[in-house]
Amino acid sequence: MRALTLCTVLLLITAAAPARAELVFFQSGRAMSVRAIRSDGDEIVLQLRSGGDIHCDKSLIVKVEPDEVEYPEEVLQALPMARAVLFQPPAIPEQYRDLVTKTAARHGVDPRVVSALIQVESAYHSRAVSPKGARGLMQLMPATGRQYGALDLFDPQVNLEAGIQHLKRLLTRYDQLPVALAAYNAGEAAVERFGGIPPFRETQDYVSRILRLLNRS
Repeated sequence: MRALTLCTVLLLITAAAPARAELVFFQSGRAMSVRAIRSDGDEIVLQLRSGGDIHCDKSLIVKVEPDEVEYPEEVLQALPMARAVLFQPPAIPEQYRDLVTKTAARHGVDPRVVSALIQVESAYHSRAVSPKGARGLMQLMPATGRQYGALDLFDPQVNLEAGIQHLKRLLTRYDQLPVALAAYNAGEAAVERFGGIPPFRETQDYVSRILRLLNRS
């Protein structure tokens, strides 16, 4: 399979079938399969096969090659319905509804974003603990919680107060919801390193799941 330069690929994509997949190779040595790629000023926009977009600096990409795996158009059209069944969120538990809404409003964050993030992070289990040690509704690491004066991360009110403040700071810093969500999941260092959403499967899926939940709210 012959490698193509980034500029050549961008020219070919405008005339290519939308179901064609592409392999993107990064300076870090990682590769990612995407549904489509386009240029937007100094950035490259990668359309994920699982849904959602990634914006990254052109300098981070070494080359792009056609992927051997194609998406039939009828499969692409069926995906939204399948995802709606797979990721349909339950209603916010009654005991958290006012707390989430009021805390989010106090910090100027859309409560729908907070609710979708909690659903993906912990499914509203206030005692949840991740393998890495993240805790509570918004799955905060103890070190992150301490930045906001939060010690008991299993306390829903304490966890929400710190988690929403942290999310608000990321939204202010990056000014793009997908990038802020990626930083919440993978850390700010990873976002800075890749100039946008990192090419990590876990982070890409995380961002895509939250955005899909928001699209149906």
